[in-house]
Amino acid sequence: MSTGRNALGRGIGALLPPAPTAPAVVALGATPMPPEPAPAEIPVDAIDPNPEQPRRRFDADQLAVLADSIRQHGVLQPVVLRRAGARYELVVGERRWRATRAAGRPTIPAVIADVAAGDRLALALIENVQRRDLNAIELAEAFRGLAGAGSTQEEIGRRVGLDRSTVANHLRLLELPRTFQEDVEADRLSVGHAKVLLGVVDPERRRQIRDRIVGEGLSVRAAEELGRALPGAARSRARKPRPPGDPDLQRVVDALRQRLQTRVRIHGEPSRGRIEIEFFGADDLQRVAAILLGDA
Repeated sequence: MSTGRNALGRGIGALLPPAPTAPAVVALGATPMPPEPAPAEIPVDAIDPNPEQPRRRFDADQLAVLADSIRQHGVLQPVVLRRAGARYELVVGERRWRATRAAGRPTIPAVIADVAAGDRLALALIENVQRRDLNAIELAEAFRGLAGAGSTQEEIGRRVGLDRSTVANHLRLLELPRTFQEDVEADRLSVGHAKVLLGVVDPERRRQIRDRIVGEGLSVRAAEELGRALPGAARSRARKPRPPGDPDLQRVVDALRQRLQTRVRIHGEPSRGRIEIEFFGADDLQRVAAILLGDA
């Protein structure tokens, strides 16, 4: 399979591209041409989403911020498409495509890659893994899709750059009830917490531990201890207070998380320290940067 590797995995370098020189607009139904090294402007209405896109959750607020940024600055990194008859199908970049449509732009810069239909899931999964764009359940569902197509766990791991045990541990998450999987997707439970719950056989006891993890903010270690405890002892155990943090710093962290809609950490003291802001992919960086620079 040819996947247009020069177009994929460019990373942050693609955020600062050289000025384009009049990209050609590709008309719907045009005669197929070999991929060009420079992206072409493709009509957004000529593009269909990848039916095997592993990412299922698209935050509406984040899409709105990205759409505002695209209205002002355009799309800074092209999406990747494959030809599908007279139309195009997304391989990488669905969030940018959705935001471009919301921004009212008629075209989007895109690189056309020669990708077989059977390789859509693998390629989209690899790109999302590299960008850390998938939550643990989306990743597990994608692994299950590849396994259903005949790939072994070891083969899946090689394709996405993870070891076999990581693939196996993610697949185990799908053994949890769907409500618990939703907790993982919403970041109410970490993967470590989910592993603890997988080791609890009794459904009612598992639910009780889940409720305490979410309600009390238990660490994974505390959840493990709770899972090993006898049911009677666990119910009578007094709650351990969480160590207090600086309330002023915590208020700042909470405000930044709310504004930026991503994970934020402050290291240090009120008098001196640093702020750590996470982003998950080039379009997410564009969204966060637009907020910080006052463009949102």
